[in-house]
Amino acid sequence: MKNIVTQVAPKALADRQIKTAIALAVAGLATCAVSAQTLQDVVVSASRAAQKSFDAPAAVQLIDRDTIENAGPQVNLSESLNRVPGLTILNRQNYAQDLQLSIRGFGARSAFGIRGIRLLVDGIPATTPDGQGQGSSISLTSTDRIEVLRGPLALLYGNSSGGVVQAFTRDAPPEPEFDAQYFTGSYGLRRSDWQYAGTLGADKDGKGGVGLVADYSAFSTDGFRDNSRTERKQFNGKLSFGPSEKTRVNLVFNQFDMPLAQDPLGLTAAQLAAIPSQAGTNAIARSVRKIVLQNQFGGSLLHMIDADSSVTARAYYGTRDNTQFQVGGNTIPVAPTLNGAWVGLNRAYYGIGLQYNAESKLAGTPVKWAAGYEFDRSRETRQAGGAAGGQKTATLLRNEDNQAENSDLFAQGTFLVSEKISLIAGLRSSTVRLGSDDNFLTDGDGSGSKSYQATSPVLGITWHASDSLNLYANYGKGFESPTLAEVAYTGSVAPLTPAFNTALNASQSQHLELGAKWQASSQSRLDFTVYQIDTSDEIVTLLSSGGNSSFKNAPGTRRSGWELSGSSLFSPNWRGTVSASQIDASYSQAFTSGTTLVAAGNKLPGIPQTFLFSELVWTEQAASLTRKRAAPQGLQAGLEFTQAGRLFANDGNTASADGYATLNAKVSKGWMVGAGSLTVFARVDNLTDERYVGSVIVNQAASQFFEPAPGRNWTLGLKLVVPL
Repeated sequence: MKNIVTQVAPKALADRQIKTAIALAVAGLATCAVSAQTLQDVVVSASRAAQKSFDAPAAVQLIDRDTIENAGPQVNLSESLNRVPGLTILNRQNYAQDLQLSIRGFGARSAFGIRGIRLLVDGIPATTPDGQGQGSSISLTSTDRIEVLRGPLALLYGNSSGGVVQAFTRDAPPEPEFDAQYFTGSYGLRRSDWQYAGTLGADKDGKGGVGLVADYSAFSTDGFRDNSRTERKQFNGKLSFGPSEKTRVNLVFNQFDMPLAQDPLGLTAAQLAAIPSQAGTNAIARSVRKIVLQNQFGGSLLHMIDADSSVTARAYYGTRDNTQFQVGGNTIPVAPTLNGAWVGLNRAYYGIGLQYNAESKLAGTPVKWAAGYEFDRSRETRQAGGAAGGQKTATLLRNEDNQAENSDLFAQGTFLVSEKISLIAGLRSSTVRLGSDDNFLTDGDGSGSKSYQATSPVLGITWHASDSLNLYANYGKGFESPTLAEVAYTGSVAPLTPAFNTALNASQSQHLELGAKWQASSQSRLDFTVYQIDTSDEIVTLLSSGGNSSFKNAPGTRRSGWELSGSSLFSPNWRGTVSASQIDASYSQAFTSGTTLVAAGNKLPGIPQTFLFSELVWTEQAASLTRKRAAPQGLQAGLEFTQAGRLFANDGNTASADGYATLNAKVSKGWMVGAGSLTVFARVDNLTDERYVGSVIVNQAASQFFEPAPGRNWTLGLKLVVPL
């Protein structure tokens, strides 16, 4: 079978030359100007305690509020996280399946949602114990910053921590304010946001009081493709107060309500070539869509025991109701010819965590300690049945109760051996339990359970060569359990059986990372990392049939690559950013998946082999490294250039999508309006109207692999901030 390769639509040679020249100019300027505003960023992900990102002994990036706000309408993480090297985030233009997010290849095989990556929001997990998460849990309109941790230190966050994405809601300002935003754009995009933030009851010095952030946003779009209309509403609230000078409490509540997310499905190569905006086979006829309602409440407490030690505790509880109408098909023997199907789950989840931090000395060596315990549990009722015309029928195909839980102990220490050398060591002991109680099958019990246990050690060393140069090396072991969705079916021939797959093992991985951080001047910084990851028992698709999949373990994979990020303020009015990565992710041993022979050396699907993001920004208002964030004034304009390499769609490497290059333009203008401010935003994405595949559905059974990206599209926005 020949490779299926998507082709860019033919264009005039002159147009191609102009586009290439512009792209190279943007990339070149950004590269030679390797955002100065990140030089003083403080992160907590690497060592579980506040430290400057330059001193963190790991590959960690911070995306600040200004970047989030200027990257788009704040609907998708892909708007701003595409500038993190080693992280691939593919906007599927499909809100029924969420974004595809992978870090160093972990998470790339996910057919829906985010797996293999730990998501945390205000310290509370947005990833279930089995490793599945939803990026839509993060309310970008009220997010102050996002931290992305890659490499071995991420393994200390437990199961399926190929990387960590951690979001933090903004703190309430001393003076109350009201924010209002409205965005409109191509394909019927509409997004509004209303936010109150302020501190009540503070004394004359601004101390004490209760901080409140309350944010409500609504989003809707008709969609770039047929059958992709979406409506979402989201609330995120944060209440902060201090019972005493040494104690701080945060209470958070968020709700995600998506009453409609139509699913356009993937396209075959022929469908893609004919009409990229069309929906996949039977998507419209069977009204394929998803409905979600999620509520979560949580709290965290930080208590300073003394100047050198503190304790942090967290607890949370949430519910998620999810109904999805699928194309369906030949799923199980009792219903071989369904005209559509539906899957529903009703989930309750909760967890607790306790962490102790201290600074002390061990044999005269300064040490920063962190140790703790985490327990998380989810229980859900999962059902499935037949559908006709997008409505449920009386035919029941599945009825079961699923459970997942993790119980983890961890410890981590940073040792300052000398002024030039520091060591970091950590250990995490994890137990993950998955179980299913089948209430449907009568001719065979589909129930089952399995426990996965692992001890994940991490060891690293950093050489503080000078005030402007840090070199580090890290080694660690990690593991990734199957998700409940991956153990849901058994069988290597159609139809699949809805029974717990006890034969599926957790994958084990070994990570090695070497990195350098260089602050070339007070105006610029460059980070570079190389890595190698060897994995055994990689979880891969065995067979897909009727919208369902069974999985197996592949003998081995290897991922190796490099990551580069740089930023600079190279004049008071100009700044540039570049992020580049290359990865060689392949199967190191041959194996058979169903009837497909996967050869050693085949590339892992869903991972662009190269990725480049670069940005050049001009501001009318001169920037300063020491200037605190203020209300926007004046004009700002920028160009963003993105380039991605080839994207394989299946394990056999018989289907793939060409790489692409896109150019985006943005401009904003801010004014002071009395004591408040008014800002106008405008963007044009895919300025050159490139035709390309934005993401692929890995190992799709009917070869409907391809999810096309939109052509040239625009967004206009308005933000008003009024002090109260």
